[in-house]
Amino acid sequence: MQAQRVLSGRVGIVTGAGRGIGRAIALAFARQGASVVVTSRTFSEIEETAAQVRALGSQALAIQADVSSQSNVNKIVEQTIQAIGTVDILVNNAGVQGPIGSIDDNDADHWIRTVMINLIGTFLCCRAVLAVMMKQQRGKIINLSGGGATSPRPNFSAYASSKAALVRFTETLAEEVKPFNIQVNAIAPGAINTRMLDEVLAAGDAAGEVALSQAKKQKQSGGDSLEAVVALAVFLASDESGGLTGKLISAQHDPWREWVGKDEQLNASPLYTIRRLDPFTIKPLIKDLDY
Repeated sequence: MQAQRVLSGRVGIVTGAGRGIGRAIALAFARQGASVVVTSRTFSEIEETAAQVRALGSQALAIQADVSSQSNVNKIVEQTIQAIGTVDILVNNAGVQGPIGSIDDNDADHWIRTVMINLIGTFLCCRAVLAVMMKQQRGKIINLSGGGATSPRPNFSAYASSKAALVRFTETLAEEVKPFNIQVNAIAPGAINTRMLDEVLAAGDAAGEVALSQAKKQKQSGGDSLEAVVALAVFLASDESGGLTGKLISAQHDPWREWVGKDEQLNASPLYTIRRLDPFTIKPLIKDLDY
């Protein structure tokens, strides 16, 4: 007997789905019964992802788009509605590493372009799907965070700054759309071996001694589990996560597999958010440490 597929009948858009984490999430959604719209700037890559989705028995639509372009993003949503009828899930995975090296050596246009893709692209995609989700009183938005979101990441200032801002945007949007039963969360994927790792290795000394050493070890070890990232994305996209919203969740280290039915308790806590640790915030944290 086939296990129940937790995303049956749902429609998901996954940006940056031509390879790596984005492709893996798109395929996982398909295995769980969702129709999947895949986007990236490279059409050949998303066509391959779409073909793999169809091979799993799910409907797929490949749309070439640059998420930093408002007209491109609007096209994604419009074509999704025309072809499939709605949007239930949005995964903002499209992202770039940006310039590597000290700020004074960074190319300003490259730095700004990084923010445009990682942060503004996420904003545009969220904004584009909200009308549909608000009307149907249901939606799941998942943003991919990254290194530097919760601690300084020297020599990767554009990437780190854009990802920190993305998490605060996640928390803020989550509060705005709560009345419409839309949940917005961010995933910290961990040290996954993707093209970005190769970029760090290629940068050499510009990445800094610590980052370069970590990258070499990661390459050698194989990195963290991609399966954990994919499983967390499915959890957050499905009804299993309930009303859980406004959280930054580590796929590798947080006990999210134990959170079914605990969404209200977690939502009432500052845990798993970007909050400064001072006497004002530590008091409620101590109270909530029983889970």
